[in-house]
Amino acid sequence: MCRHLAVLGPDSPIRATVVEPPYALFRQSWAPRRQRYGTVNADGFGVGWYAPGDPVPARYRRAGPIWADQSFADLARVVRTPALLAAVRDATEAGADGEAATAPFTAGPWLFSHNGALLGWPDSVAALAGRVPPGELLRLAARCDSAFVWTLVELRLRDGESPSRALAGTVAELAGAAPGSRLNLLLTDGATITATAWGDTLWYLTGPEGRTVVASEPYDDDPRWTEAPDRTLLTATRTELAVTPLSAYAPLPVPLKEPVL
Repeated sequence: MCRHLAVLGPDSPIRATVVEPPYALFRQSWAPRRQRYGTVNADGFGVGWYAPGDPVPARYRRAGPIWADQSFADLARVVRTPALLAAVRDATEAGADGEAATAPFTAGPWLFSHNGALLGWPDSVAALAGRVPPGELLRLAARCDSAFVWTLVELRLRDGESPSRALAGTVAELAGAAPGSRLNLLLTDGATITATAWGDTLWYLTGPEGRTVVASEPYDDDPRWTEAPDRTLLTATRTELAVTPLSAYAPLPVPLKEPVL
């Protein structure tokens, strides 16, 4: 269910990481190599990026497949950025909410994506929804599970939680309410990346040039790509990266021995 990536590094065209690599997100929209659920990610795509000196990201999203959008081909060629988050979507429910349901979701400096699915959505998380202020539910970007996940994360960020605790706490809540859900979350503010591995693949790549990439799967065959273990949280800047068990941040509702898929 979806593929995504976040990049921090030197200023470069969006195309350099989203389109040009041999197994880039562009190709993953029809031929992912490591996707465990679904085969085609053609239900929408989006990219958010940061301009130097502006903490609020720009965003381009569409409901159709990335390969069919000629406007994006031009944009990706000419727009340069030091940081981005991009995603291609395989919808949990086909056609639900179109572009509004496509990552990245955003608020303030944040860009967010969810790779996975809430099992039993929406009934499985009714109790959690009951704890969300009604105004926030009315302002949901879409009626899909990923938009609801983003609302839970955003509320924690607004309450002053660190990105690590916001993601870890959200994963713990959702996994308790909807066991077996897949909860790979990806969050950036243009200076840091925070991500969870919970039920699907997560890889990372760091380079001496100050570039850090976190992605659902490698976009090339560089031997430096490393897979994050399941049930972990990844935090990264342009110069540092750490992978920590999610249990270090929040009590988990399931054993760590075997993933619940």
